[in-house]
Amino acid sequence: MRLNRLFICSLLAVCVALATLAPWVAVAAEGTVSYAPESEAALNKQLDEHQVQSVVVNKRLRSLRVTLKDGTHVLVKYPKHDEPATIARLQAKGVSVTVLSTKQAEKEAHKGKSHAHKIRYIVGGVLVIVILIVGGVLLYNRRGGRD
Repeated sequence: MRLNRLFICSLLAVCVALATLAPWVAVAAEGTVSYAPESEAALNKQLDEHQVQSVVVNKRLRSLRVTLKDGTHVLVKYPKHDEPATIARLQAKGVSVTVLSTKQAEKEAHKGKSHAHKIRYIVGGVLVIVILIVGGVLLYNRRGGRD
């Protein structure tokens, strides 16, 4: 009887630990910086108002990851063959411009979509299985105690 209580208590502790860690695992998988899509016209307006702090250029994706002075992050796509003019315009406005190397750009291009939703489902499934096991053990011990 004492061994069963110890087993149940340890199983409940594991359930509580998984329940508290599940949201953190999902958040960690998502990443910390998200870029809101924005038009090139809006970027030009922000450049004229001196709101742009820095820009990271990915030539492979033809994208600009823009960090504004207020701390927000936006993603701007530029048209084909417009990269030299875009970089020159940014540097003329005094913006810090970083161009990703070929390897970095390819790595980012292959990164693709986030798989955080898969991790959420896996963590949720494990949590449900553990809860079912604990419930089954509790139900079995409850019935076994009557005999």
